[in-house]
Amino acid sequence: MEQSVKACSVSDISEGTMRTIDVQGKRIAIAHIGNEFFAIDDTCSHEECSLGTEGLLEEQTVVCGCHGAQFDITTGDVLSLPATRPVQSYHVTIQDNQLYIVL
Repeated sequence: MEQSVKACSVSDISEGTMRTIDVQGKRIAIAHIGNEFFAIDDTCSHEECSLGTEGLLEEQTVVCGCHGAQFDITTGDVLSLPATRPVQSYHVTIQDNQLYIVL
């Protein structure tokens, strides 16, 4: 069953940036793009590097800082090798200036 879990405050992630948050034992990379927030698994499917900490956000693309694999922050889909498997994406909601991740 899906549940909505509080991740952080809206103000914790500046527009145009990404951050790794621990949500119920899962490391999740959350990006703030324009007026929207997106969340994907923090671990690159290629070599298990942190996307939120070591990665680079370029518009809606996350570039892994270890080997350059690219993922769509909105879907988790692979955009570029060396990764061949997508990462899980999560729905983000906002309530009372708090971000919630649907797990």
